[in-house]
Amino acid sequence: MNIKKRMIPRFLCYLALPFLLISCGISKSLKDVPDLSAYNSDITQRIQLSDTTFVAGESFLTKNKQRLWEFYVTGDPLERGLLTGHLTQELFHTQEHVFLSKVNELVPSKTKQNLLRKFLAWFNRKMYLHVPEEYKAEIYGLSRYASDTYNHIADPYLRILYLHGAHDIGHALQDLALVGCSSFAAWGDKTEDGSLIIGRNFDFYAGDDFAKEKIIAFTAPNQGHKFMSVTWGGMIGVVSGMNEHGLTVSINAGKSKIPLIAKTPISIVTREILQYASTIEEAVAIAKKRQVFVSESIFVGSAKDKKAILIEVSPKNFGVYEVPNSNQLICSNHFQSKPYANDKKNKAHIKESHSQYRYERMQELLHQSPKLTPKIAVDILRNKEGLANKEIGYGNEKALNQLLAHHAIVFKPEQRLVWVSSNPYQLGEFVGYDLNKIFKNSYKNAKNTTLADPHLTIEKDSFQYTTAYKNYERYRQLKDTISTAINTKKSLSPDILKNIQDSNPEYWKAYFIAGRYYEQQKNYIAALRAFQQAITKEITTFQDQQKIESYIKKLKRKVKK
Repeated sequence: MNIKKRMIPRFLCYLALPFLLISCGISKSLKDVPDLSAYNSDITQRIQLSDTTFVAGESFLTKNKQRLWEFYVTGDPLERGLLTGHLTQELFHTQEHVFLSKVNELVPSKTKQNLLRKFLAWFNRKMYLHVPEEYKAEIYGLSRYASDTYNHIADPYLRILYLHGAHDIGHALQDLALVGCSSFAAWGDKTEDGSLIIGRNFDFYAGDDFAKEKIIAFTAPNQGHKFMSVTWGGMIGVVSGMNEHGLTVSINAGKSKIPLIAKTPISIVTREILQYASTIEEAVAIAKKRQVFVSESIFVGSAKDKKAILIEVSPKNFGVYEVPNSNQLICSNHFQSKPYANDKKNKAHIKESHSQYRYERMQELLHQSPKLTPKIAVDILRNKEGLANKEIGYGNEKALNQLLAHHAIVFKPEQRLVWVSSNPYQLGEFVGYDLNKIFKNSYKNAKNTTLADPHLTIEKDSFQYTTAYKNYERYRQLKDTISTAINTKKSLSPDILKNIQDSNPEYWKAYFIAGRYYEQQKNYIAALRAFQQAITKEITTFQDQQKIESYIKKLKRKVKK
């Protein structure tokens, strides 16, 4: 999810000022602190064994050979939060900086930053009522290790609590159009051995630095089920994970209105499901009792039920989708259950976004591989082509592999096996973990312990060694260069404009951004030519198509003058 520079200032200008006049309810939320009296606040000091291994009692953090951080933590809620902050503090500070340094970039004015701080307090004024006390205690412990750099935004505890809604508010501010997560499951006669297999891409993009330090967390809470999840520093919520009973969760953003008040962050709902549910019925019951503030599909797989379903939640609706007469379930970014059948926003999203296109591409690829295996699931997640294997340009959001994902993951719940992608994107090795072994072992004397099972590793994608991949990375650099030139009205060498098109020749955006530059430079003939080339490519959304057509129409008038 790429945060657009214009969105936050505009959002503040139109919405925040009136809210500053309303103070009712804010004071209570600012003063709320979880009850910690029942928890242990004494934790073992961390011992650094190497540059990449830290130990504190039974909990530890280490980096494996694929450069993924593996983190094991146990204890009561406060202990877990304190140990998480203590052991991962450098990663925590890095991720907090990645997120919050954007504030200075997007809102450089101190006056507007103060406005933003007040708006956040107003917007999140009810969140504390919708987050379970257990997780508030864990977040409180974690926040003791937060950086002091961003205290002007909010106090550490409130700030980290707010950040757990970053996924929700981030895609809501962009009207949910640019989130492209893709998920699928197969079981019974659709898999090689009849076992349930689930694959998903988590395409949440907050800059390249955001995905550099992934954490594979293994949590052994004093209450509830043990579970693993893919996360990052400062995050106790779950976006992708599996528990010791073989129940899995992952989230796919849906279409909804921009919310006016925060309630339960979706990652907290899925965390609660993972920790306290072992069946689909239990997962549905937990989701039903929580109030969310954006629309989301929760993809749930169950070893006990031997199938997968979708829990589709939104502020004013709730649905459960079970695929009829099939052993295959597919999810992109639109809803499929009956309660949303007549939802106008959902219908428009299917028609105008890239969600339906990716849905059909998953159908196509699963049909080509009638007996799914974990390796085939990885191949599908890595797929970069469009329908019928059409070349649509690298980075196109219509592709399953948009070359920007934070992570990809494959579950085999009945065997408690999971595979997690390593950098770059989904192209590195998929590292395998056996939860049966991991949660059976004791780690009282853990030293340089890796939790990965090398026998499960799925090999790298050779695409990363091709000229096409090098050209794609070059395209991304050139795109940033041209975007900066457009924003600063700087002149560029004609070679740069040619090179961006040559580096990713099938991608419409390579021509679109060149057209925008030429148009700003008043080179209308070159701009028209670039937009006319862009319109011949596979355009991502209906809105993008309209935008290009509008440029062409306008430029034709200018050229005729």
